[in-house]
Amino acid sequence: MTTTVQRAEDRFTTRTDWLDSHHSFSFGRHYEVSNTHFGLLLVNNDDIVTPGAGFETHPHRDMEIVTWVLRGRLVHQDSEGHSGVIYPGLAQRMSAGRGIMHSEKNDAWRLTGGPEHDEPVRFVQMWVTPDEARIDPGYEQLEIADELLSGGLVTVASGRAGQLDQSAIRINQKDATLHAARLAPGASVALPTAPFAHLYVPIGSVVLEGSGELRAGDAARITDAEGQRVTAGPAGAEILVWEMHATPR
Repeated sequence: MTTTVQRAEDRFTTRTDWLDSHHSFSFGRHYEVSNTHFGLLLVNNDDIVTPGAGFETHPHRDMEIVTWVLRGRLVHQDSEGHSGVIYPGLAQRMSAGRGIMHSEKNDAWRLTGGPEHDEPVRFVQMWVTPDEARIDPGYEQLEIADELLSGGLVTVASGRAGQLDQSAIRINQKDATLHAARLAPGASVALPTAPFAHLYVPIGSVVLEGSGELRAGDAARITDAEGQRVTAGPAGAEILVWEMHATPR
């Protein structure tokens, strides 16, 4: 088993007048040949978008995209006719398949008819490769806030046989599963046993068994994970864990 810790300050950063984005892997104009993916995970972007702004309509192809909102509300619209407001506790997946156009904006007031929100939206967007190219584009979302109250690992998205019944939403990748947990101070969970495990800490801090403290924005890339325990710090934590059993083909 080997563990590599990526500190928050070592991530690539993109900043504009409306976006503050931190990239765990090579993304856009940021490229490092040794940091293109881990297991099946190609993108782990932690984004903050100002009110009234966002990503205008743009294309994707052959990618499973999971979005996890931490604060605020994010509006999704795509060329397949799907639209919705994503908020904390809502699991959302878009399958780009043979091609899809979509936008993501911090302008939920347009759909709800309420006053414009002045709160920035913060979300983590994660991309994994699908196990089959050129499938039909798709979209799925489900609220899992109640399940997160348990304090344990909740299976957010999966394509693995044996985990689909426990998964909130399905991804088209039979070798990957995303888990999330909201941990009270001092609470702990065991990571999945898997060839590849990616632990990201967007909120709070944790102690990873054998590796020490991880603070907000830190990540651990674990090869041959053996179920190490993750224990929340004094302010609690929210964690995202990818369990992966293959690399991109």
